[in-house]
Amino acid sequence: MSRGIVTSILAIVIAQFLKIPLKQLETKKWSWQTLFASGGMPSSHSAGVASLATYTGLRLGGRKLDFALAVIFGLIVMYDAQGIRRYAGETSMRVNELEAKVEQLAGESTGNYHERKERQLKEQLGHQPEEVAVGALLGVVVGTVSYLLNRGKRSYLF
Repeated sequence: MSRGIVTSILAIVIAQFLKIPLKQLETKKWSWQTLFASGGMPSSHSAGVASLATYTGLRLGGRKLDFALAVIFGLIVMYDAQGIRRYAGETSMRVNELEAKVEQLAGESTGNYHERKERQLKEQLGHQPEEVAVGALLGVVVGTVSYLLNRGKRSYLF
């Protein structure tokens, strides 16, 4: 497998694992479900694309098309993570609140609507700008370390 792909996947996994203790500091509860959740600190999307762009730039140089593609697609992913996906999550919160109010007005709910998560839309979809920035910084670190560890080795894959 390509060193660039391995580097990117490693950055994503590290970011997802970091979400567990960071969420615990925020909520005072350990939740392994956070490992598989989207959104939150740090952005694993940003970590993945930033690590790939960093590794590619260091390995091949900043003037190569591969690096340009990694950077441009990385910027698109990061913009999407903190823009469109975040707004979709905020819209989901409002829809969930609206549905709960409609149920209460219709007399069909006891006020425990948000405990019934199977019908609730997923609210944590995107990222705040600082979550994207920290994910990107993590990705730069992982990409740099991967390059430094692989610097003297010949690779025919990447």
